[in-house]
Amino acid sequence: MNTPNKLTVARMILVPFLVLFMLTGWGDAANKYICLVIFVTASVTDWFDGQIARKYNLVTNFGKFMDPLADKLLVCSALICFIELEKLPAWVVIIIIAREFIISGFRLIAAENGIVIAANYWGKFKTVSQMIMIILLIIDLGGFFDIIEQIFIWLSVALTVISLITYIWQNKNVLSMQN
Repeated sequence: MNTPNKLTVARMILVPFLVLFMLTGWGDAANKYICLVIFVTASVTDWFDGQIARKYNLVTNFGKFMDPLADKLLVCSALICFIELEKLPAWVVIIIIAREFIISGFRLIAAENGIVIAANYWGKFKTVSQMIMIILLIIDLGGFFDIIEQIFIWLSVALTVISLITYIWQNKNVLSMQN
């Protein structure tokens, strides 16, 4: 197993620890900082595995499949925890997770027809906004930052919907391939 794939697996291993600390409050006053370190560490592995895989031509079928799955697992797990912690309404999480399922299905259909749907800028903006939103919700500074959290929640929802529409529109030919 090459280094990028090991980083992907490490990110997946960090997810249960993130959930454990988010939902149990273990670590008392340090809990949110523990969650923050776990989430940021897992997020950074995503950036590094992609950089290393491309730079050293270590792209594998395992990585192509598991890397996006690990990303979705990390983000969706945190979002679901926020429902339990009453920091996010369920409808926000449903929209974000539904988009991920729709795009994953869309990519599978495209792959069956020999088409690769690459990430676009809207998808990258969506990911960054979601990561910032999750970080803000984890650190929960209160006061003025509650407004910033709300801005990033709405921005994440908007970019989620925009990126979904953009992916489908730019690749609508994939839909015509299905009988």
